[in-house]
Amino acid sequence: MIPVSGVVLGVDERWQIIDRERAGLAELLASLGPDEWELPTQCGDWRVRDVAAHLTIAPRITYGTAVREFVRARGNLDGMIHDTAVRAAERPVAEIVSNLRSVIGSRRLAPGTTRREPLLDILVHGQDIALALGRERTMPAEAARDAADRVWTMRFPPRPWPLPRHRLVATDVEWTRGEGEEISGPIFALLLLLTGRTAAALPRLNGALARDE
Repeated sequence: MIPVSGVVLGVDERWQIIDRERAGLAELLASLGPDEWELPTQCGDWRVRDVAAHLTIAPRITYGTAVREFVRARGNLDGMIHDTAVRAAERPVAEIVSNLRSVIGSRRLAPGTTRREPLLDILVHGQDIALALGRERTMPAEAARDAADRVWTMRFPPRPWPLPRHRLVATDVEWTRGEGEEISGPIFALLLLLTGRTAAALPRLNGALARDE
């Protein structure tokens, strides 16, 4: 087992990882052809371009804009997140890449979020994009554990996916949560499971859920 100290990363360490992930994803996006930007992802009905655009919004949105968008979505938070991403995705792809690069080094948070959400966002949505493209994108184990722990402890905003009723055991770092029959695998696969990417997670997991499927 790879020793990784602590469960929750330090503030500076977390932002350093976020910056590296944003930079790496921007390079990947810059290499895509027109058809690849339109590929569907495992994030609802979002295409690659919608997911990429979403990642540029949170560090740039103001409280005033967030309130207006929330009212525009008639108080539906998920609807607001969806609609702002889809509208932002209408921009030229070069502008989407430029906007993502522009937030490297930024520590601004979307209104109502904690300092742990940006890492969760870039890790999971980076996988959404990579999976849609059929590419491997390595997720740092210590970062994935921090994000998985955030999903597990999240109370607000409410998790869009229910927690598995199983005991989750990471096989590459020290991380165990839950009770019941065991599901084990690398921490990045458990993070995908916790965030509703079950189809992507299952081939990388062992235990109860894999048998159920």
